[in-house]
Amino acid sequence: MQRTPVNPWPWSLNFGYNQAEIIEGASRQLVCAGQTSVDGEGNPQHADDMRAQIALALDNLEAVLEGAGMTLANITRLGVYVTDVDAAMKNFDVLGMRFGPTGNTPPMTLLGVNQLAIPGLMFEIEATAAD
Repeated sequence: MQRTPVNPWPWSLNFGYNQAEIIEGASRQLVCAGQTSVDGEGNPQHADDMRAQIALALDNLEAVLEGAGMTLANITRLGVYVTDVDAAMKNFDVLGMRFGPTGNTPPMTLLGVNQLAIPGLMFEIEATAAD
């Protein structure tokens, strides 16, 4: 798979994502449901702790990717939904710590929402991946 970044403006790179990417030569595509801060039984974890919720949601995303034989390096698009944009931005370094070592800066959208499907959750991340 070959990835070519498209960045008419470089500002988004300061936030760790490309404006777009051209994906060529991919053989499989994985579309992931939104991952949140829940345990293996679907019970919400880390109430009122945005940082811990981001970390567990990323753990859960990585588990889904691993189940498909992929890693964070395979992600081609991210959608992030948060109930508190300011709190999320203060803790976005958690994403940087996970994605930084992969060298992957997939296109991403961050959207503030009133609530997520399960009460108490503040962060949800969905992804598309390919290899």
